[in-house]
Amino acid sequence: MAEHEAVIVGCGGRSDPHIRAYEHLEQARVVACCDIQSEKRDEIAGEFGIRAYADAAEMINQEAPDIVHIVTTPNVRVELMRLVSEMKVPLCIVEKPIATGVGDWKALCELEKTSGTKFAVCHQFRWQPHLVKCREALASGRLGDLEFLDFSAGMNVSGQGTHILNYGMSFNGDSPVVRVFGAASGVSETDPAHPAPDTTVGYLTFENEVRALWNNGPTAPTCGDPDVFWQHVRIAAYADKGRVNYEEFGQWEIVSPVGVERGHYGGMDTWVENNLLAQAGLYQAMFDWLDDDQKMPGTHLSQSLHEWKVVLALYASALYRTPIKMSEFAPPEDLFEQLKVALRR
Repeated sequence: MAEHEAVIVGCGGRSDPHIRAYEHLEQARVVACCDIQSEKRDEIAGEFGIRAYADAAEMINQEAPDIVHIVTTPNVRVELMRLVSEMKVPLCIVEKPIATGVGDWKALCELEKTSGTKFAVCHQFRWQPHLVKCREALASGRLGDLEFLDFSAGMNVSGQGTHILNYGMSFNGDSPVVRVFGAASGVSETDPAHPAPDTTVGYLTFENEVRALWNNGPTAPTCGDPDVFWQHVRIAAYADKGRVNYEEFGQWEIVSPVGVERGHYGGMDTWVENNLLAQAGLYQAMFDWLDDDQKMPGTHLSQSLHEWKVVLALYASALYRTPIKMSEFAPPEDLFEQLKVALRR
């Protein structure tokens, strides 16, 4: 008998790995799924032998799960997170990005203050085995003091930029961002589900005085497997005695005073397996958090809301052409609309 039971809201492409990752956890299982489109929910239910529902509230009421996975497009996540909170579900994992603009970010900031549900965003690669190796090397101290981070993604800041911000911050002990200086260009390729400028570049200053360069879109460095370079993710960290470099579809490397350790992502079959291991690592971290409030994973809601405020600060910096101090920043509701107008001039 499984100790924990999970349900899935949203049966699109990302629902498959959310479910398959449970194969790596002995004491947890997925029991049901929900989607407003009958074809999608019936296909997933049939493939995995789970129950199918058309209504999320009905599913949660009937199944009383320990954890809900929200795997929908971003525009309906606030409503679903409120529902999960109102129905007192203990745990919830939400696909990224946590927000798309200022309004939903503010709504989630209010929810975070009052909800008893423990929410986290699905930045699963924080538990990817090779990325973990790089982070542990930095944390060990053998590379010296961290001085600079360089992280980039081939997709826009809404599509992958919050992923790499979270992973980059994990290399720096999740020290908060205190200052953002950014630039943006183009809105021709804006995805309705993941609205953002085509290209953004941010220069970040963290509370511990480490700096970072954050690059998203076609200007980002090309690296790794050329067949998937457009969606590459790269995080590099430079310390005073060594460095680490992680590429999602390329090499990972640790350069230290005692030598060099490196490997390759291993091809798509290996990538898929490591992605499932990373998903399972996030799930285990959530169940550990359920048992112990001190074991809050690094993708928890308040962390992700801080990261989205960094995105909004980047937008404001690009719009107003000035650095943004996070402690003084109160984004206007129409910030992204203002930026789109400016970028189209």
